Amino acid sequence: MATTVTTTAPAPFALQRLWKRDLAHYPDTARRYAYLGIVVLTTVVLYYALYIQYAVATSIITNFHMSYRYFVWISVIGNAVGAFASLVAGLADRWGRANLVVYGLLVTGLLVFFGLPNAPDKTTYLVLFALVGFVEGIVLVATPALIRDFSPQLGRATAMGYWTMGPVLGSLVVTEVTSHTLGTGAGSATWQDELRYAGIATLLVFLVSLFGLRELAPRIRDQVMVSLRDRALVEARAKGLDPEAALRGHWRQMMRLDVVGSAFAISVFLLLYFAAVGNFVVYFATNFGYSEQRVNALANWYWISNAVALLIAGLVSDRLKVRKPFMLVGGVGSIVVTVLFALIATRAATGYYTFAWLFVGIGVLTGLTYAPWMASFTETVERHNPAAIATGLAVWGWIIRIVVAVSAAFLPVVVTSVTPLVENGPAVAAASTRAAPALAIIAQHKPLFDQLSQYPPTAIPPTLAAQAVQEVGMAGLQQVQAEQKDIQLLQKLGPQVVDAQKHNPHNWQVWWWVCVGGQVLFLPFVFVMAGRWSPKKAREDAEEHQRAVDAELAAIGAGAGTATGTEAGTEA
Repeated sequence: MATTVTTTAPAPFALQRLWKRDLAHYPDTARRYAYLGIVVLTTVVLYYALYIQYAVATSIITNFHMSYRYFVWISVIGNAVGAFASLVAGLADRWGRANLVVYGLLVTGLLVFFGLPNAPDKTTYLVLFALVGFVEGIVLVATPALIRDFSPQLGRATAMGYWTMGPVLGSLVVTEVTSHTLGTGAGSATWQDELRYAGIATLLVFLVSLFGLRELAPRIRDQVMVSLRDRALVEARAKGLDPEAALRGHWRQMMRLDVVGSAFAISVFLLLYFAAVGNFVVYFATNFGYSEQRVNALANWYWISNAVALLIAGLVSDRLKVRKPFMLVGGVGSIVVTVLFALIATRAATGYYTFAWLFVGIGVLTGLTYAPWMASFTETVERHNPAAIATGLAVWGWIIRIVVAVSAAFLPVVVTSVTPLVENGPAVAAASTRAAPALAIIAQHKPLFDQLSQYPPTAIPPTLAAQAVQEVGMAGLQQVQAEQKDIQLLQKLGPQVVDAQKHNPHNWQVWWWVCVGGQVLFLPFVFVMAGRWSPKKAREDAEEHQRAVDAELAAIGAGAGTATGTEAGTEA
């Protein structure tokens, strides 16, 4: 009988691990890094799946015969749905985080692999993309909550730097894959193929997270952990914690200036980043004539420099134990570089590498700002209630998605020229090429064709018709007649496109000034967030905290249950 029990017991336990993921003890360093790595990988593929449509925007618009405004509203609705999904994800403080991430990956992978590429019409595509946005809104909250849970404060900026690489590396994967595979020639990938590549990547990472991802039990994660040396104290305190009591009034506790105001400030600071993700293809195509592949290759300069800066800023911020100086320097620097970018928006002769080096500057300064900001924001939330991390991140997630949705909706209002250029520009350009010989004939014999245009084709006076044959020749007249549809299209849409092309650089420049305004608005909110300005003061705080931890451990009889030397020296 005993043999039977021993043989069969592990099976249901193994099955339960697919949804019961709580860890009763804080993991050792190797496992902690593994969980952090899975969360970062999850974030990369989810943003790859979310952003891929923007890299093939012009192809999707053409395939579904969308107006540019309709495509914009796909993004608006997707982000609005994601905003309210973020609020739902605030319940992760009660439900946990890991299952939201794991099964969110599954749903996203299926939608992007099967749903979007096979959408029969633009309405179905919109609905499916809104569902992708819903999942992304949940994951936007759950993944940084997991990062916070597995990273003490003294390693928080490094860990958040890795997490923030998720959207950045997702964007980099998008541009790298599309710049090498997307095209119009035989054997090139279509926009549907690009979406399927993202779907396959998402499903593969789902399998990794299904079996590998775990999370801390509520009694452990609901406490502040300043360093890994706190582990013994956190686990000792956990025995007396009531998770339900810790969450009472948690939404009300997040309605503070340092939480809500800071979340709004970082959202408007990132307006240029949102434009890079959603509109750089359109901007460079309509303003500088770049192809989708060329724009995506250019954007790589942004994403690579941003990813490197995120890691370095996080490491140095943790080493110095301060966040605010990094946010202030990065914010001011971002304003300077974005102003330079706005100033060249009207210069058609600006070279590829001028943009590339500006993107390097923007990417570095954004990374310098954002990794420390994410660390400081979670520490600000912990200052009010460490059990309400997901709630605070839900407030941030809702605000940032609303800002994205509103900015996407208003961009065509500000950049009015983009709609005729995207919708009619390619048709006008193609018609101009086809009709060029006929237009040359008309220009050469303008007085004659001015007279001919006064009559319907069947009512041209015989003498005028004979004059036309004599001056132009029958072959020339047939050439003009063959291109009549293109000539009529040019007469109808050409003036709109020419006028839009004239105003397009100035319209975009206005939007870049809006982005500068968002960066300026960010700066005052740096001062209300948690954290020291002085590395010396921050170091003294850490030393004082350690003395308090040692005293409390001694008082509760935990003895020498502090972290090992290796773990104590590795905080990230």
